[in-house]
Amino acid sequence: MHLVLRSERAPEDVREFEELVISAGGIPMELITGSRRAPDVKFFAGSGKVEEIVASVAGHGAELVIFNHNLTPSQKRNLEEVLCCRVLDRTDLILDIFAQRARTHEGKLQVELAQLEHLSSRLVRGWTHLERQKGGIGMRGPGETQLESDRRLVRARVKSIQKRLVKVRLQRQQGRRSRIRAEVPTVSLVGYTNAGKSSLFNCLTHAEVLVADQLFATLDPTMRRVQMAGGETIVFADTVGFISHLPHRLVDAFRATLEEALNAQLLIHVVDSAAAERDVNIQRVNEVLTEIGARDLPTLMVYNKIDLVDTLQARVERDAEGRPVAVWMSAATGVGLPELLDAVVELLPGGLIDCQLSLHSGLASLRAALYNLGAVTAEKEGLNGDMVLDLRIDPVARARVLKKFGTTIEAVTVDA
Repeated sequence: MHLVLRSERAPEDVREFEELVISAGGIPMELITGSRRAPDVKFFAGSGKVEEIVASVAGHGAELVIFNHNLTPSQKRNLEEVLCCRVLDRTDLILDIFAQRARTHEGKLQVELAQLEHLSSRLVRGWTHLERQKGGIGMRGPGETQLESDRRLVRARVKSIQKRLVKVRLQRQQGRRSRIRAEVPTVSLVGYTNAGKSSLFNCLTHAEVLVADQLFATLDPTMRRVQMAGGETIVFADTVGFISHLPHRLVDAFRATLEEALNAQLLIHVVDSAAAERDVNIQRVNEVLTEIGARDLPTLMVYNKIDLVDTLQARVERDAEGRPVAVWMSAATGVGLPELLDAVVELLPGGLIDCQLSLHSGLASLRAALYNLGAVTAEKEGLNGDMVLDLRIDPVARARVLKKFGTTIEAVTVDA
């Protein structure tokens, strides 16, 4: 079910919705569309559309109805009572796909966390058929309703998963610190789902990451170290694909994974050049990058799949200063790959620099962030009680972390 809501500024994409259903393993029987000024409070769709859905479910013998929108718990319950079958909304659908694709222990934990946080907001009135346990002789209990008991169990499980993910995050930070000390830059592949990131990753690193023509074929991050022709060593990271309106719970749950993009020295934004909505997909990815704080990172646009469009040729686009900004290529055929590798090496920072920063007590959190990056080589106390840090750090990473904490290099530099 897909409704065009005139009150929505950014409506959902019906074609993306169909691809999500197929990626989840569903067999679409009928797509019902309509338009409203605003959602109906009881059913989301109007009563006429609900009757149309009832007839379609009966005609096709459907066991599941999926809405390309987020429904409230009461709307889902009301629809299930009328339709006599399960009803899923957009977030339920995406979570189901993630649950199917998670392979690593970390990925499974992140999916379960997102599912539980989504469930916790939907336990309201889920047990209205049960009354609070009664008091009296022989009938006194803990005074919990089934709803309160379920909430307590969910909270306990969420806390347990979050503790495990903290350990994962610490392990990733340790790995990043080791790469920084060894002066090994990280290049992360980001892009709209099914844009060809995994194909390009395999082409770059000779890895064997799953490649499939479906949304979210890659869920767990993969990293490979590559020795370039000029002797440079680069770590490439393949990340989960983005879609429009990625649920916030997924963004939060997968923050440990998305940090690989956030802490990269360079982003390769992979675009399906043959897609009908190419420009829209670019905008969707940029919105997610903005949400996770990675929008200002150096980015190289890579327009993939040029072999599917006869008029496109492999080439490199450069800005007014001669720096590469976009590469047109095909990961399937390898056309344009040498140009991409040259562009990556050209855009990576020229190495780590040594500098000294003087931080007052109000910037203690900045000091902790620099230690987490593994950039601090020595520390001493300044004449006025400030913390004077000796750093060995990439200039881009330095500018990024200073901006995050609201200061500039001029304000804290002792001897750059």
